[in-house]
Amino acid sequence: MKKRFNPIKDKSSEIIEYLMSSPDIPDDDELQFKLRLSIEEAVENVVSYAYDGGIGWLEADIHFDQNALMLTIELRDAGMPFNPLEKEDPDINQGAEERQVGGLGIFLCKKMMDNIEYRYEDGNNVLTMTKKVNS
Repeated sequence: MKKRFNPIKDKSSEIIEYLMSSPDIPDDDELQFKLRLSIEEAVENVVSYAYDGGIGWLEADIHFDQNALMLTIELRDAGMPFNPLEKEDPDINQGAEERQVGGLGIFLCKKMMDNIEYRYEDGNNVLTMTKKVNS
């Protein structure tokens, strides 16, 4: 289930709802919470920072591998190259006032998903998040 959104300005909610409406998303409230949070954080990063003024595209794809019981979400954009996984994880033991701004969203994605990978290919940022789904 793949769809391209263009332009992406003000389309965060539409992109998130598109992915969350996939028939591949299991009917499990806890899993849906983790998926939604991760999708929201990743989509917001692209919409907010990839393109100047949100004028650009984002391709969102979600699919379920029944053999591996693995749900995969892939976001692809042609915005500024940026690997969110290179940012150091925030020190969550510090108070909000002492912590450096930024990085909490991708940190939460790392905690909620089983695996997150970034690659830059053919002039595109590609963020792939996977989550094991119990049968």
